Amino acid sequence: MKKGCKICKLFKTLFGILAAAVGVLFTIYMLNLDMKLVGWLYNVLNKFHDRKVRDVQF
Repeated sequence: MKKGCKICKLFKTLFGILAAAVGVLFTIYMLNLDMKLVGWLYNVLNKFHDRKVRDVQF
């Protein structure tokens, strides 16, 4: 059996990691998942802060 060089194996690994990262980021971008997460978090934080008692004095 022929062994591949270490640099080729390293490049294949790096290319695989890079391809997976690009795929995940592309999916997040196309489905607008980042803004959906921010919208959900905004609603959760608003509910939390609306229940808080405030004493506003100027």
